[in-house]
Amino acid sequence: MTVLTSGGPGTARRTRARRALLAGSVGNFIEWYEFGVYGAFASVIAAGFFGGGPGNGAEGLVKTYASFALAFFFRPVGAALFGRVGDRLGRRPALVLALLLMTAATTAIGLLPTRATLGAAAPWVLTCVRALQGLSAGGEFGGAVSLMTESAPRGRRGLYGAWQSFTVALGLLAGAGLAAGTATVLGERALYAWGWRVPFLLALPLGLAALWLRLGTAAAEPVRRTEAAATAAPREVLRAVALGAGRIMGWSAAGYTFLVVLPTYLQHTLGATFQQALTATFLANLGFALSILPAGALSDRVGRRPVMAAGAGLVVLLAFPLLRVVQGEGTPTPVKGLAVLLAGAVTGLMAGPGPAMLAEMFPARVRCTGLGLAYALANAVFSGCAGLVLTELLDRTADADIPAYYAMATCAVSGATLLTLRADDHRRDLRD
Repeated sequence: MTVLTSGGPGTARRTRARRALLAGSVGNFIEWYEFGVYGAFASVIAAGFFGGGPGNGAEGLVKTYASFALAFFFRPVGAALFGRVGDRLGRRPALVLALLLMTAATTAIGLLPTRATLGAAAPWVLTCVRALQGLSAGGEFGGAVSLMTESAPRGRRGLYGAWQSFTVALGLLAGAGLAAGTATVLGERALYAWGWRVPFLLALPLGLAALWLRLGTAAAEPVRRTEAAATAAPREVLRAVALGAGRIMGWSAAGYTFLVVLPTYLQHTLGATFQQALTATFLANLGFALSILPAGALSDRVGRRPVMAAGAGLVVLLAFPLLRVVQGEGTPTPVKGLAVLLAGAVTGLMAGPGPAMLAEMFPARVRCTGLGLAYALANAVFSGCAGLVLTELLDRTADADIPAYYAMATCAVSGATLLTLRADDHRRDLRD
C-alpha cells in the first residue's frame, strides 16, 4: 500500500529554513530592544547613576555614553568566544548561551540600585552589567547570521540575512516606543524616580519566550569541517575581518547616529522635549525598518555592492541637508518627521544586504567567528563610541552639525570599501 504525502524534500527544506530564520531572529530582537531602551533613556540613566538631574549638562551624558561604549568593546571578545562555540559545536549552543546572558544582564539593569542608594559604586556596577551585555551581543550576531544565511533557499540569502537587521529595527522600535509610552503615561517625575526600570524588567518574559522559540527551532548539528577549510590561512581570515569591518563602518556609524543617539541630541542640543525626541527616534527607526527587507531582496537580484554603496552615498549626500531640516525652528513638525524617517531609510539600504555580504566573505569553519568579529569591531569603534564622541565634540565645539559630519565621513570610507565587492558574490554558493 502506498501512502501519499503532500510534502517532500523541498517542503522539508523550506520548513527548516523558516525555523532557522525564526531561531536567528528572536535573540536579535531582545538584544536591540535593550539598546533602544538604553539609548532612549540615556539622560535618565545619567541622572540616576552618574549624577545630575533632568536638564543637566553634558558631563553625566558623557559618562553614560562611556559606559555604553565600554560594552561595545566587549563585543569582539564575545564574538570570539561564542563564535568558537558556534563553529565547533553548532549554531544553537552559541545562540542559546548568548540569549541567556543578554536576558539576565538586561533584567539586572532594571533592578540595580542608583547612586542615591549605592553611592559611587552604582555607575561601576552598571558598567559591569553592560560589559556582560557586550559579551552576549558579540556572540549573537555571528551565530544568528550564520544560521540564517546557511539555511536560506538559493537566491534568497540577502533576504534571509536581512531579517537579522529587520529584527534589530523591530527591537529598537519596541525599545523606543515603549520608552516613549512609559514617559508619556508616568510623567517626568515618576520616570526619573522608578519608571525607567519597567522596560528593562520586561526583558525577562521576552527573553524566556525567545529562549523557548530558539530551543525548539534551531538546528543543533555542528558545522562540517572539510579538509580545504581546515587549511585556510589565518592571515586570510584576519584580512577578511578587517575588510568586512570597513565595509559596514558606515552602517554602524550612521545607524547609531540616526537611531540611538538622536533623542539625546535633540534634547540637549536643540532643546526638544523628551517626548518629541523619542517620537523622532521612533520615526527614524520606522524608516530603517521599512527599507531593510526590500534592500535585502533587491540585493539578491542586483548584488550587494550597488544597494549598499547607494545607501552609503545617500548618507553622504543627505546627512547635512536632513539635519538642517531637523534644526530649523520654523520647519513644520511633519517635515521634520519625514526627514528623520528618510535618514533611517537610507541607513537600511546598508543594513539589509550587510549580513549576507559578511557571511559570503568567510568559509563555514570560521563563519560564526569571522563575521561576528567584523561586525563587533565596526560596532565597537563606530557605534559604541558614537554617543561619547558626538556628545563630547558638541560640548567642546558647540557645532550642531557634528552628527552629520560623523555620518558623512564614515559612510564615505565605507562606500569606497564596498566598491571592492565582486559583482557576482550574491550568486555564488557559500564557502564550505
